[in-house]
Amino acid sequence: MRILGLIGGISWVSTTDYYKLINQGINEKLGGLEFAECMIYSFNYGDIKRNNDTENWDNTLQMLTKASLAMKNSGAEAIILCANTMHLIADRLEQNVQLPVIHIATATAEAVGQKGLKKVGLLGTKFTMERAFFRDKLTERGIEVVIPADADREHIHYTIFEEFGRNIFTEDTKQFYINAIRKLADQGAEGIILGCTEIPMLLNQNDVDMPLFDTMLIHAQAAVRFALDE
Repeated sequence: MRILGLIGGISWVSTTDYYKLINQGINEKLGGLEFAECMIYSFNYGDIKRNNDTENWDNTLQMLTKASLAMKNSGAEAIILCANTMHLIADRLEQNVQLPVIHIATATAEAVGQKGLKKVGLLGTKFTMERAFFRDKLTERGIEVVIPADADREHIHYTIFEEFGRNIFTEDTKQFYINAIRKLADQGAEGIILGCTEIPMLLNQNDVDMPLFDTMLIHAQAAVRFALDE
């Protein structure tokens, strides 16, 4: 079994689910007492958030590179970034570390493609919704991406950092997201990508009548396949 290096704390709330899902995924394949061989480097989310606020991606890259090299030196054979936004620098990190960085957007684009959808809505931080690093993985496969209007994007971004990152999930925020999804459906979206690893803790497939793509689950499943060399 290949050893996985998880970079977490971005936020810790979803990192715990990554650990659970990867171990469960390995066990479902192998049975018995077989579970993942992995290690976790968990950041202080405040340090990451301060870099995000100033868009100091170079500093974040240095932090992630240091963490990844430490895990590589301890035997890690691939890096799992336990957050969508951090994949903005995934390609640069992979170059620095010379290990595979299993890309959450690539895995998600494959999942959307398997469903045969041609147009999807994308929810996440402003960086994930507005930058090309996630969208490009979909458009390369002929999948169109739509995102919420400015005001909705601002509020989604706020809830991710100020609510979900603090493990706060409310009914009011859930209803806001459901309304945002309906608006994307009105724009022709056939499915919705939950492009923040905490959003699936807020709502699930039972809450809406169109396909939801849980990027955390999809990413964890990709990590399991890598670990088992599938």
